[in-house]
Amino acid sequence: MEAEAVAAPEPARRELARHPVGAGVDPAWISHEVIINPALDWGPDQAAQGASFSILGLPRAGTLAEQVAVPVGQLAPKPAHLSWEEAAALPLAGLTAAVKDMYDIAGTRTGNGNPTWLETHAPATAHAAAVARILNAGATIIGKAVCDEFFYSVTGANAHYGTPNNPRAPGRLPGGSSSGSASAVAAGACDFALGSDTGGSVRIPASFNGIYGLRTTHGRVDDKGAAAMAPSFDTPGWFSAGPGVLRKVGGVLLDAKDRVTARPSRVIVLEDGFVEADEPVADLLRTAIGLMTGELPVIEHARIAPQGFDLWRNAFRVVQGFEVWQTFGEFVTRHKPQAGPGIRERLEMASKITAAEADAARGTIAEARAHIRRIAVPGTLMALPTAPCIAPLIGGGAGEMDHFRTRVMRLTCTAGVGGLPQINLPVGTVENCPIGLSFIGWPGGDEALLDLACDIGHHCGDAIGIA
Repeated sequence: MEAEAVAAPEPARRELARHPVGAGVDPAWISHEVIINPALDWGPDQAAQGASFSILGLPRAGTLAEQVAVPVGQLAPKPAHLSWEEAAALPLAGLTAAVKDMYDIAGTRTGNGNPTWLETHAPATAHAAAVARILNAGATIIGKAVCDEFFYSVTGANAHYGTPNNPRAPGRLPGGSSSGSASAVAAGACDFALGSDTGGSVRIPASFNGIYGLRTTHGRVDDKGAAAMAPSFDTPGWFSAGPGVLRKVGGVLLDAKDRVTARPSRVIVLEDGFVEADEPVADLLRTAIGLMTGELPVIEHARIAPQGFDLWRNAFRVVQGFEVWQTFGEFVTRHKPQAGPGIRERLEMASKITAAEADAARGTIAEARAHIRRIAVPGTLMALPTAPCIAPLIGGGAGEMDHFRTRVMRLTCTAGVGGLPQINLPVGTVENCPIGLSFIGWPGGDEALLDLACDIGHHCGDAIGIA
C-alpha cells in the first residue's frame, strides 16, 4: 500500500533566521534550587543544606514548591561500584534536566498539573523508570515542570500555576501539555527535559519554542511511574536545544530490544499535511526541505489520509476522551477539582462518551493504523509541518483555541494513531516566531530520526535570500 502520489509544489523562498537559544531571555521564573544526582556523592555542605524539587514556573515561595521538598538523606548515594572517574564517564554526566509534572520522583508528590490532585496524593515511593534511568546515567534534575491540567491540552496554559514563558516568542503560548519542560530548555535552564506526547504534547511545544523534540514509538520507553492519560496513545518524549543531546538521551531511554534498524531510503513529503499549515509556514518548511535535499534520501510527494485527516482526528478524540475519563473520572467525580477553562469543558465531554462510541472509534483507529504502517515501513520517513501555525497569542478566546486545537490534531493524529515516532527540527522563524519541521519514522525507528537530526540539524537556522 502506497500513499497517494502528488506533484511537488514550487516552494517560495523565505528567511530561515537563526535565533540563539536563550538570547535576551530572563529565566528568573525558573527555580534552580533543585540539584539531585544520586549517581554522584553528596558533599557535607550539600547534605547540610538539603535539596528540594520545585515546579518550574511557580513563585519560589509557592506552597506547591514547599510541599514537594525532599531531604538529601532520602536519596541514593553514588553506587559503591563506581569510582569518580567511572561516574564522570556516564552517558549523561554533566547534563541537567527538568521533568514534567507527571513523572514520579521518590519522596515528592506528582501533581498532573492540578493542585487538588497534588493535595490528595501521597509522595511517590520510587522514581519513575525514565527518571531512574537518566539519574543512573549521570544526569542532574533541576526540578519538575508545569504542564497542562491532566495533560488535556496543546496550548500550554495552566489556570492554577500560570502559563510558562515562551522564551522564543514572548507573549505567545508555549504549547502543551509539556509546556514547562519545553520552556525550561528554550530558556537555557537545563540541557534536556522529559515530557510526554499523546496528541502532540512534545511536538507542539518543541515547534513553538524553537527546540528539538522527540515523540517516541508507542511502547518503546518504559512508562512505569509516569501518570497515564490515554494509554492507547501515551508515550514518553524529551526536548533539547541541540540534536546531539537529544540523541544521547535516546541512548539511555530507548529500549534496544525494540529497535528496528534500517537505512532511510526515501522521504515522503505529506502534501495533505502541508495544506493544513498557514501559507507562510508551509513556504518556509518547503524551503527548508529544499536546503536539505542533498543530505536526504529520495524525496517523493504524496497524501497519507485518503479520506482527509478529520476521520482519524475524530476517532482519536473519542478514544482519547473515553480513556481520559477512565483514568481521571473517579477522581474528578469524588474531589470535584476546579479545572481551568478548556480543561473543564473537555472533561465534561469525555464523561459523556459511551463504551459503544469508543469501540466504534477504535475500529476506525485500527484501520487507520494498519494503513499508516503499510506506508511507514523501515527505511521510509514522512515529512510534514509540526504545527499549522506559529504560537498563538496568550489570551485567545475559547472559539479561537478550539479551532487551533482542531488544526493541530489534524497534523498530529498520523503519528498518534499510527503509534509512530516523530521528531521536530527547529528550522526557522515566521514573524520572528519559531516553526518546526517534522519527520515521522517507522515503528522502532526512533534512532534513525535522532541520527537524521544530527546529520541535517546544521541547516536549522540557515539564512537564505528572500525572493
